[in-house]
Amino acid sequence: MARTPAELRPSELAFLAERHLATLTTLRADGTPHVVPVGFTFDTERGLARVICSDGTQKVANVERSPSVVLCQVSGAAWLALEGRALVARSSDAVAEGERRYTERYQAPRPNDRRVVIEITVERILGKGPTG
Repeated sequence: MARTPAELRPSELAFLAERHLATLTTLRADGTPHVVPVGFTFDTERGLARVICSDGTQKVANVERSPSVVLCQVSGAAWLALEGRALVARSSDAVAEGERRYTERYQAPRPNDRRVVIEITVERILGKGPTG
């Protein structure tokens, strides 16, 4: 059963804050899925997931053409798929916020003058998070 970000249990919010990678699925021009591993952060207050990446990548081109995306984090039997609509943010403020959150969850990202942030407004969540 699909849920909204506001319906996540505390154990699921904790799961989304732990150091895990995820896959980001976007759609190519021909409609086929493009799936890549990514680090991401989840802003619980805004229901917003962020992926930092380089401008000009396939995922950026795909998001700009078709904003429907899925982020899926898996660890053992626990998994959450965050579905939503994405946009590519290029402002220095958006990039700095993406880098700040990424540093908190993972580590400081390497310098990148072409960095952008894919911001995903999470509309529904599927999956089975950890119990607790």
